[in-house]
Amino acid sequence: MQLFDKTALITGAAGGIGRAIAERFAREGARVAVADLDLAAAETTVEKIRQSGGQAMALAMDVTDEAAVDAGVASLVARWDGLDVVVANAGIQHIEPLHSLAFADWRKVIAVHLDGAFLVTAAALRQMYRQEQGGCLLYMGSVHSKLASPLKAPYVTAKHGLLGLCRSVAREGAAHRVRANLICPGFVRTPLVDRQIPEQAEALGISEEAVIGDIMLKDTVDGEFTTLEDIAEVAVHLAAFPSAALTGQSVVASHGWHMQ
Repeated sequence: MQLFDKTALITGAAGGIGRAIAERFAREGARVAVADLDLAAAETTVEKIRQSGGQAMALAMDVTDEAAVDAGVASLVARWDGLDVVVANAGIQHIEPLHSLAFADWRKVIAVHLDGAFLVTAAALRQMYRQEQGGCLLYMGSVHSKLASPLKAPYVTAKHGLLGLCRSVAREGAAHRVRANLICPGFVRTPLVDRQIPEQAEALGISEEAVIGDIMLKDTVDGEFTTLEDIAEVAVHLAAFPSAALTGQSVVASHGWHMQ
């Protein structure tokens, strides 16, 4: 029970990595706010957590809407009287070469990843600073926070930007005992990644098998996808870490795709 009596907010938590982290946090004793654009899916995740004996609530949250983010944090605090851990996980993808990429598509990806992370961060810090008991912010980066791949310019740019935000929070939050770290997964077999496979195959003129073997997993040490459980384990470790010895860092979990 590494997170016993902690209150956590996780965005984009109705599915994929966010859901895996929410379920794991609950098993570790945290009260979990499952925030997502899809409220019905968030409620399904909450019901699963409750059936397993955990505590959870669902929040309808568009992370690009400042009022929605502030209202969600206020609702969580009113119910549980505090906020200890935030995982800024909400994200989207768009596959297209730069020369044909529409500005609107660029802005949409940047808005969800970076504007969303900023709005969640600002709301969380205001609460954590008032509490005067510290806190932890985790950002869902990617190996693409370190490297670039073709056809993913807005995503790569956003994931690089999250590293800068994380480091800024680590610096500013230290006086209030707030830590911040970035989790950088390799390819995890989520619906987001599953949608990329045929998109990349079409854009590159190769088979879906080649996308998986020759692009996604080519540089791993074992040809394996990173799992949801892998990332949830990293998130628990970072959320439960007891001191500022581990802050402003990026932790890569990618089966050796990127080594630093």
